[in-house]
Amino acid sequence: MSKATSPDYAAIALLAYRQGLILRGGFYPRPEDKVPPLANGGDCHTMILVGNAGQEMWTRFEQSPESRDGNPHPMNHWSERIITAIAQEIGATVLFPFGGPPYLPFIQWAQRAEAVFSSPIGMLIHPTYGLWHAYRGALALGQRIDLPSHCHTTTPCDSCADKPCLSTCPVSAFSGSGYDVPQCVTHVSSSSGRDCMDGGCIARRACPVGTQYRYEPPQARFHMVAFRAAQHAKR
Repeated sequence: MSKATSPDYAAIALLAYRQGLILRGGFYPRPEDKVPPLANGGDCHTMILVGNAGQEMWTRFEQSPESRDGNPHPMNHWSERIITAIAQEIGATVLFPFGGPPYLPFIQWAQRAEAVFSSPIGMLIHPTYGLWHAYRGALALGQRIDLPSHCHTTTPCDSCADKPCLSTCPVSAFSGSGYDVPQCVTHVSSSSGRDCMDGGCIARRACPVGTQYRYEPPQARFHMVAFRAAQHAKR
């Protein structure tokens, strides 16, 4: 795709798909979205989020040099390389949810871009992917392009009477009043937290939405190890 050619959403989606990524919707920025200027100093007229759901991205990442070079934050470095290349292909400015502080408001952007909602355990839930998805970057365009509309207007949590995500945590780290991060970190750092470390958060696994996108143990463990290391670094 030539930079001189105005990109369209489907073409950008194909570029992402070839790298194991998916487009996570988009929006037309307003001042309150706090979208920074483009690299050339101009205004962003279309913001498109890039991310993943399920296993496909993990398969690509496992085969990458970043996964084996021993440097910290390998998935962030992989995301930077892959999404920057997509941005260069379409003439966009690339933005990432990591690299701060300060951090860009990706959670706010995600809720503008597609039908995702805050879940009882704090993570954003998607009507199809459930809790098994993430945002890896964003493409800021100087052009206004057509964007897909999202048809879901209510969270799937509204129709979930049992809410097993709130009752399955072994140390009751999740409740209606919030998330007890220290309790969670203490648990996953102990021998009794092996199931959470090796298979992923039990509360997250209890969600009945999007189970076909659930991360396999190697991917789940990778993220749990990263989470534990980040929390220990804050202490």
